[in-house]
Amino acid sequence: MRTAYRVETVRAAEAALMARLPEDALMQRAAAGLAAACCSLLGKGRVYGARVVLLVGSGDNGGDALYAGARLARRGAGVTAVLLGDRAHEGGLAALRAAGGRVVDSAHDDPFEPLAAADLVLDGITGIGGRGGLRPDAVPVARAARGSDAVVVAVDLPSGVDADTGEVTGEALRADVTVTFGTYKPGLLVDPARSYAGALRLVDIGLGGELPGVADLEALQHQDVARLLPVPGTESDKYRRGVLGVVAGSARYPGAAVLAVEGALRGGAGAVRYVGPAADAVIAAHPETLVHPGPPDRAGRVQAWVVGPGLGDEPGVAEVLASDVPVLVDADGLRGIEPALVRARSAPTLLTPHAGEAAALLGTTREEVEAGRLAAVRELAARFGATVLLKGSTTLVCGAGAAAGGAVRVNPTGTGWLATAGSGDVLSGLAGSLLAAGLRPVDAASCAAYLHGLAARRASGGGPVTAGEVAGALGGAWRDVTAGRL
Repeated sequence: MRTAYRVETVRAAEAALMARLPEDALMQRAAAGLAAACCSLLGKGRVYGARVVLLVGSGDNGGDALYAGARLARRGAGVTAVLLGDRAHEGGLAALRAAGGRVVDSAHDDPFEPLAAADLVLDGITGIGGRGGLRPDAVPVARAARGSDAVVVAVDLPSGVDADTGEVTGEALRADVTVTFGTYKPGLLVDPARSYAGALRLVDIGLGGELPGVADLEALQHQDVARLLPVPGTESDKYRRGVLGVVAGSARYPGAAVLAVEGALRGGAGAVRYVGPAADAVIAAHPETLVHPGPPDRAGRVQAWVVGPGLGDEPGVAEVLASDVPVLVDADGLRGIEPALVRARSAPTLLTPHAGEAAALLGTTREEVEAGRLAAVRELAARFGATVLLKGSTTLVCGAGAAAGGAVRVNPTGTGWLATAGSGDVLSGLAGSLLAAGLRPVDAASCAAYLHGLAARRASGGGPVTAGEVAGALGGAWRDVTAGRL
């Protein structure tokens, strides 16, 4: 599992570790890892003679860049440091000069000449405490770096992005690779900042023992998902595996019901009970479905409900929320839903809005939700007392208990091609099936998002994909994840 910690936590861990180490030892560890990453990016045999430019601010990231530049210079690279702050790390400057590096002060010298010929640029302008984008004097230099043919490597975090929230409120320097130290920072895993980070590389500097057990952000990996997914035993039957009720679809949107049911069936549900006006379409596509004219409380026993995909103005939301089993509410089911109704439930609730739906629930704009996704998902979970899966370029899952400061999960799988009609209906059915199997809402949502994104990658192959194709690839994605499970 990848974990990420806020700046305050990282700095406290660094301070505790530095108290036991010689001066600058931690920075030297970071610089060694940074230099090694740069060598691998330049390629075998290409460090000698390579042209490297360091963009150096006044913080510790500038010091990391200077010490890494000194190591590269000692290996034969031509290294130029462009100073952008009112001061620079003295030890790092001395090390670079001693190794034969060149220093350019942007206030008096031309910073653009070395950038035009650079093979690699190290972005050490601002550190993890930076807020509000780049300073105006750094913007032209950052633009020149991004406009060059050089590989841009961010030191710990791309300059101009918010390490804690992933927000980008001004100009920022987009990196090809980010080399981060000690632990991931939330902004590296959450859009919009994530899109500025490029490929991520983590350098171990010994912080592990100083970091708390509960992270601010978690990203599941294959082995984590494999441990959580249900496995039928020899005693299993369709009822023990979990029966999911689905209230979805309408005369206008029958396909939403079909896709939600398919997501549930391919997500391991022992049986699916469908209630709604799209019964004919559902049976035609999935004859194994148990259909009922409704209302939901007369459809038969279920272990969980999904309500909302393509529902339009059809009834069913209030009746499902009145049940005593876990409920997933999506799409049309979210329209006008009241926090008090959700909070009064005796069983867990999982809400799965996209940014527009989240904005309506919060009384804000879609743009504000997308700019501050972490804040939005926490606010929704706190307001409704529910687990929230916020869909989008970065899918986030916040448990009701995490709203007060626990770990939020970020989904690392997916593809831009997943932004297609019906894909959310498949996700709802899949997550609902995992709820019916007995997973906690936060685990059901996280595993469903992971498998959904993985299936989309498999089905897409780098090109357009339909929601039905994503559903069809879920079995393969499930097998990929559980292949190594004992």
